[in-house]
Amino acid sequence: MSDTALIIGTSRGLGHAIAAEFVAHGWDVVGTVRDPTVRTPLHELADEHPGRVGIEVLDITDQGQLASLRERLAGREFAVLFVNAGTTNDEATLVGDVSTEDFVTVMVTNALSPMRVVETLQDLVPDDGLIGAMTSGQGSITNNTTGMREVYRGSKAALNMSMRSFAVRQPEKRALVLMAPGWVQTALGGPGARLTIAESIPSLVRVLLAKRSRPGLEYLDYLGRTVPW
Repeated sequence: MSDTALIIGTSRGLGHAIAAEFVAHGWDVVGTVRDPTVRTPLHELADEHPGRVGIEVLDITDQGQLASLRERLAGREFAVLFVNAGTTNDEATLVGDVSTEDFVTVMVTNALSPMRVVETLQDLVPDDGLIGAMTSGQGSITNNTTGMREVYRGSKAALNMSMRSFAVRQPEKRALVLMAPGWVQTALGGPGARLTIAESIPSLVRVLLAKRSRPGLEYLDYLGRTVPW
């Protein structure tokens, strides 16, 4: 029987590519989409691999939807839970100038909601499984030497700190990871990004698979290198 990965946020972009790569490695996948009325690349992946790709609906900012998803998945076990979520605001806006609405949107989407997902779904993952979330190299306080994207950076740093807090409450053998995919050509990264999805995600998934055998929390990039906090 194949291992199964639960990947949150897989309708397109990095999330869809991660789901497809897990399938290519022989895994079954359950992925989430936000809008049940829209056909996505994840649906195409499910058509290509009958019985191996399940699709659930979840807007991670909606606590009611998260609770419903937990109920639907009751009794199932996932070797990997990975949360892929991200949004940003105008990268040139200084943190002191951002509107409260934009600040809250970025922080809730990038920091609070992923941790709510992890806290709510953690018991679906055995102690020797892997729980991870997509962060960014821009969440590194040490590496911030240029500024810009200040609210986005802050949200990913907040996610990193929250995951660190979660980690200290876990069994010693549980593997946890924060993944930085690099600057990738997606709707979020933009067309001028340094990496294509094909250059980032296959390596990122190999890093995730290898991380399963190493307990504790690590902050890694898509090549498996440690990112300084």
